[in-house]
Amino acid sequence: MNKYLENLKRIEFVITFACTGRCKHCSEGEHTTTGEYIESEKARKLVRSVAENYQIDSLMTFGGEPLLHPETVCAIHSMAKEMKIPKRQIITNGFFCKDMNKIKLIAQNLIESGVNDILLSVDAFHQETIPVEPVKVFADEIHKSGIRIRVQPAWLVDKEHDNHYNRKTVEILELFKKDGLEEASGNVIFPSGNALKYLGDYFEQDKEYVSPYEENPRDIHAISIKPNGDVLDDNI
Repeated sequence: MNKYLENLKRIEFVITFACTGRCKHCSEGEHTTTGEYIESEKARKLVRSVAENYQIDSLMTFGGEPLLHPETVCAIHSMAKEMKIPKRQIITNGFFCKDMNKIKLIAQNLIESGVNDILLSVDAFHQETIPVEPVKVFADEIHKSGIRIRVQPAWLVDKEHDNHYNRKTVEILELFKKDGLEEASGNVIFPSGNALKYLGDYFEQDKEYVSPYEENPRDIHAISIKPNGDVLDDNI
């Protein structure tokens, strides 16, 4: 066993960098609605191989907007369920098409695939370009199934900071809380990509910001696979 992977507990798939949002806070910068995405069968083989050799506690799919490729997401999660990975999570903005019947169908497919924890990115930044109604239809379909779904907002500076983005986020969250959705801890926006371009005035110029998602290369707890298949120093 690779000594740097002794504590490996998690697999993450960036399904695609394509996205339906045009968010000012996105650390990845500008997005299009099309682009490269993970190959389902190769991803499934990786899940099986890793889970056979390590005690994996959680698997996550995200993007971009992962549900631009729902078949790929479902294929990965069904394998995670088969391999008895207990936490099978997805982060989505909930807006991947405008057809309400298709939204409900994809929600049901996710449920059947074994997804058991959904984080829904809703806040002032997402809702500048993403309509609330289709997101609520998706959230309601998941919520009534009993699958855990939580709203996952992005906070500017921190949750308590008084700025118009945070105030708008609080208003938007109330719309979903009225439907019974709980609020997750959310995340604080990191100064990179669009966030640095559009929100630079909110960050301290002389402060060194450290990404909370950086891994110690000598003690890796999670591996993250990019849309082109890149992972660590290899490719799936």
